[in-house]
Amino acid sequence: QVQLVESGGGLVQPGGSLRLSCLTSGFALGHYAIGWFRQAPGKEREGVSCMSFGTGSTYYLDSVKGRFAIIRDTVKQAWYLEMASLKPEDTAVYYCAAGASSCSGDWENAYWGPGTQVIVSS
Repeated sequence: QVQLVESGGGLVQPGGSLRLSCLTSGFALGHYAIGWFRQAPGKEREGVSCMSFGTGSTYYLDSVKGRFAIIRDTVKQAWYLEMASLKPEDTAVYYCAAGASSCSGDWENAYWGPGTQVIVSS
């Protein structure tokens, strides 16, 4: 059974940092793109960051470039989202996902975690 579980969310002040983790089981991580998505209240889900399998190339949402970093650990079957200089507009439920063939592939049929809440507020 494939499982993805996020952790590391929480309440942080503006300008602070968080590290989100996504641990997987029952899934061969090494052959798929991995990604982080988020959904804020009243807004559509958006892709935050992605890493392709073959080249390891990365994608970042424009608003998080220079502040967020996606890191993959294939040995631990995990990946992470390092978030720094957090802003109130980063507040959302963050989801990890894997299983798309590429960052531009089909994520709707990928494997998803249940999400972890990030709140950026003073």
